[in-house]
Amino acid sequence: MYPRIARFRTADDLRAHCRTISAPIPLDDTILSAAEGSPLAAPITIGGRRVGNRWCIHPMEGWDASADGQPTDTLLRRWQRFGESGAKLIWGGEAVAVLAEGRANPNQLLAGACGREGFARLLETVQTAHRERHGTADDLLVALQLTHSGRFSKPTSAGRQPRIAYHHPLLDARHGVDPHDQACVLTDDDVERLIDAYVSAARDAAAVGFEMVDLKACHGYLVHEFLSARRRPGRFGGDFGGRTRLLRTLVERVRAECPGLMIGVRLSLFDTVPWHKVGDHGEPFPFPVAIPYDCGFGVDEQHPLRADLAEPIALLELLRDLGVVSVNLSAGSPYTVPHIQRPAAFPPSDGYPPPEDPLVGVWRQIEAAARAKAAVPGLVMVGSGYTYLQEYVAHAAQAVVRAGWIDIVGLGRMVLSYPELPADALAGTTLARTSICRTFSDCTTAPRHGLRSGCYPLDDFYKQLEPEASRVKALKAAAGSHRGP
Repeated sequence: MYPRIARFRTADDLRAHCRTISAPIPLDDTILSAAEGSPLAAPITIGGRRVGNRWCIHPMEGWDASADGQPTDTLLRRWQRFGESGAKLIWGGEAVAVLAEGRANPNQLLAGACGREGFARLLETVQTAHRERHGTADDLLVALQLTHSGRFSKPTSAGRQPRIAYHHPLLDARHGVDPHDQACVLTDDDVERLIDAYVSAARDAAAVGFEMVDLKACHGYLVHEFLSARRRPGRFGGDFGGRTRLLRTLVERVRAECPGLMIGVRLSLFDTVPWHKVGDHGEPFPFPVAIPYDCGFGVDEQHPLRADLAEPIALLELLRDLGVVSVNLSAGSPYTVPHIQRPAAFPPSDGYPPPEDPLVGVWRQIEAAARAKAAVPGLVMVGSGYTYLQEYVAHAAQAVVRAGWIDIVGLGRMVLSYPELPADALAGTTLARTSICRTFSDCTTAPRHGLRSGCYPLDDFYKQLEPEASRVKALKAAAGSHRGP
């Protein structure tokens, strides 16, 4: 096992360890409060809108909407905690499917079912919680993430019902897709209808007061998959222009039909070949038969375990020039390369033990985002992958923002267990160690088995949620002690 973050008593101790693994994550020695001039307290302008600080809450895919796709009390509790966090940018809040066929699970929010009334409840919940906790929401920017899960669609309990951009030589077999089945491949007419669905959802979001929508293009979901669709014929595949046409058209249509609504994009900046568990460890799928590897975005075709940022940077330039106001940079997919996408000490039940010190994965994302930031000025960028730093997340966040490596630092899993972390850091309050996410991955294991996603080890609400809490414990016991407490 790799050394636990909690064993490092100071930032300098962690810094020294990072040097030994060639992961030079910048770390400030102390966390500064807003009164002491923390770089994280500095406001920033996004699309002409003043945002009060440099903390962001990432969107997370919920498994606790109603069966028909509307908000529930459990779901709204999460949005309330986002509002209480103190972060001034709520990036999407939740992944909302624009079509029923594109739901990642049978309890994901669905745009058509939510309608304007459901969207209004989401926005009101987060704004009211923020105002009550922090005095004003005037400098709070709340976006709504719109998505289609594509290859990972599971709209009913019957199992996955993939809708794909093209057949993938490695992923088809892994996810039970018949490589000869053309019915699951979206036609160009299907894509046009999909674009209309995105625009309709964006229109409803704007009508109730959301100031920004996120057109999700990450983590192997449909719009992200189109970015690698070299094997797809027609207008939406092939060369770079074809593969980016869906995302570009979404941006253009939403801008044209929802004037005044800002557009963001959450983007997987790089990827690699899929990994899987072999015995007691993780390995990449055998890929020599797929060389040159033409099914990745941000991947070196000749050496597909390496990133190649040429196309992602070109896309970022296009998005900036099309009027996208901000991008939220992630990497890979939680389904195929979880150690790349969300570095963690403990894998989810369908994952594999980390093949590297997770700090290497943290550095990989920080370094790639810094390269993108330097290459594409004029586009506000949000960084990901910080939660594994645990006690030292604010030390790193301060350092990278001060250095100009990134504009805003985003948190995902961390706020499931410790939503107040941004507020505590800015107030100069000692962080609550017992609330800090230790990346036990229960928030992933639970939904992989049809249960509600939350922090079962540290959030009392989920600890007491039955029968889910008992089921998660049983799943971890069956998987072995390496799954965490």
